[in-house]
Amino acid sequence: MKKIGIVMGSDSDLPVIQKATDTLKTLGIPFEVHVFSAHRTPDQARDFARTARENGFGAIIAAAGMAAHLAGAIAANTTLPVIGIPCKSATLDGIDALLSTVQMPSGIPVATVAINGGVNAALLCAQILAVEDKALAAMLDAKRNADAELVLAKDAKISASFRA
Repeated sequence: MKKIGIVMGSDSDLPVIQKATDTLKTLGIPFEVHVFSAHRTPDQARDFARTARENGFGAIIAAAGMAAHLAGAIAANTTLPVIGIPCKSATLDGIDALLSTVQMPSGIPVATVAINGGVNAALLCAQILAVEDKALAAMLDAKRNADAELVLAKDAKISASFRA
């Protein structure tokens, strides 16, 4: 199975990344985590992206706040799928990071999840890998079914408490 590369712009993004790594662990998907900055370590970020395919990665998650150029810098240097996670910061509540991540120029796509959306970034990577992995696809189906059952159980409890 291909592994997922996870890059964060700062170790302050670790709580968001932890949600992604927990999700990947649950699904049995291997991953690596790194801290590279689009601005402070551009050479290392570029080298990671340029060699990602030959190093066995199937997709890359890039999380950053503030200017949030990391996902775009990674995507500019690989044709692997890149999923950007805009991270919330004290400035503008992460809207700046969201706009920086989602507004990529034509030809350099970055799939973007919600602000602090670590779980969905991991699930999107899993769906990408599941295109060629039937066992992983079955695990994702089972997770969706289990999630639906949890919602239906909550519905039953709430509905019962409001019956007249």
